[in-house]
Amino acid sequence: MTRVSARMAEEISRASTAAAVEHSSSPAKSSVRRLWPSVLRWIPTSTDHIISSERRLLSLVKTKYVQEQVNIGSGPPGSTVRWFRSSSDLPRFINTVTFDSSENSPTLVMVHGYGASQGFFFRNFDALASRFRIIAIDQLGWGGSSRPDFTCKSTEETEAWFIDSFEEWRKAKNLSNFILLGHSFGGYVAAKYALKHPEHVNHLILVGPAGFTSETEHRSEWLTKFRATWKGMIINHLWESNFTPQKVIRGLGPWGPDLVRRYTSARFGSYSNGSTLTEEEAGLLTDYVYHTLAAKASGELCLKYIFSFGAFARSPLLQSASEWKVPTTFIYGHEDWMNYQGAQLARRDMKVPCEIIRVPQVSLSLSFSVLNLYFISSLITC
Repeated sequence: MTRVSARMAEEISRASTAAAVEHSSSPAKSSVRRLWPSVLRWIPTSTDHIISSERRLLSLVKTKYVQEQVNIGSGPPGSTVRWFRSSSDLPRFINTVTFDSSENSPTLVMVHGYGASQGFFFRNFDALASRFRIIAIDQLGWGGSSRPDFTCKSTEETEAWFIDSFEEWRKAKNLSNFILLGHSFGGYVAAKYALKHPEHVNHLILVGPAGFTSETEHRSEWLTKFRATWKGMIINHLWESNFTPQKVIRGLGPWGPDLVRRYTSARFGSYSNGSTLTEEEAGLLTDYVYHTLAAKASGELCLKYIFSFGAFARSPLLQSASEWKVPTTFIYGHEDWMNYQGAQLARRDMKVPCEIIRVPQVSLSLSFSVLNLYFISSLITC
C-alpha cells in the first residue's frame, strides 16, 4: 500500500461521522429522555435531536421533499436475517427522503458512505432533482435509521446486513428499474447489491468507490515496515478490536460537539471550485454530524469485517468483475484517495458497458458530498 492509500485508510476512520439512535417503541422511555435536560447528559443527543438536526439541514434545500421511516420488518430471535439478531425484536426502519420531481423522471437512489448519512448530500439535491426523482436513504445503523445491536461476526454476515436490509427497503417502497448511486463505502454496498439483485438496477454509478482491491494487489514495503513499529502494532490492534472514532466523540461527552465542529471545518472548508460553506451551512452541518455521530454504535462496527488494516477489502469487488450484469459508470477525482486503477482492472473482465470518468482537481473521496453533481445527468441514458 502506498502512503496515499494509508491516508485513505486514515480518512475512512476519521470520516466516521454518522451513527444514529435506534428508534424505541416505548413511549415511557422516550418521555424520560425528553424530560432529562440535554445539557445535563454526558452525551447531549437523542433521537429527537437527530431528526430535528436533519430537518434543519434540509431546510437549505429548495426542492420540496417527504421524509419517512420505511418499515423493513422485524424478526424473532434465531432469524437468519442478521440485522434482526439483537436483544430486541422491534421493527426496524430506514430513514428515507424523497424529493419532488417531474412526472416520469427516472429514479435515482443515493447511498452514502462510511461515517456519513443522506444529509451529507444536501448541496446536491436541488441540482439532481431537476432531472431525477431523488430518493436518499440512511443505511441501516446510521443516520436517522434504526440502530440494531451489531452482532455480525464475518464479512459475509456484514455484507448481508446492508444488502438484505436495502432489499427489504426496496420491497417496501415497491421500486424497480432505478439508477443506484453509491459513494465510497456506499459504492461498495451498491455494487454488492447490484451483483445480487441486478434485475432491479438500470444503471450503477460508483463515485470514489471503496473496496475494489485487496492487499494482495497493493503489496507495500512501507506498510510492512509500519506494521512492525509500535505505532503500527497499536493501530492494527485498535482496528482489529473494532475501535471506531465515534467512540472517541462519545467518550468526550459535552466536549464532543466542539471537536466535531473543528473536524467539519477542516473537511468541508472548501469546494473544488473554491467556494466555502456559508456560516449557516457550517453550523447546521456540524450540528447534524454531531448528533448522528454521538448516537448508539451500530453500522459503524462493520469496518473490520469489510476492510483489513489499511482499508483493503476482505472481499474485493475486483474478484466479481466477470459477474457484473449492470451497466456502470465510475467517477473519480484526479486527486482522489480511492484508486481508480481498481476500476480499470475490473473493466477488463466486465461484460457490460462501463465508463470511467476522472473529474479534474477534485477528491471525490473527501468532497463528493459538497460537489455539484448536475453533470451526472449527462452520463446516463435511462
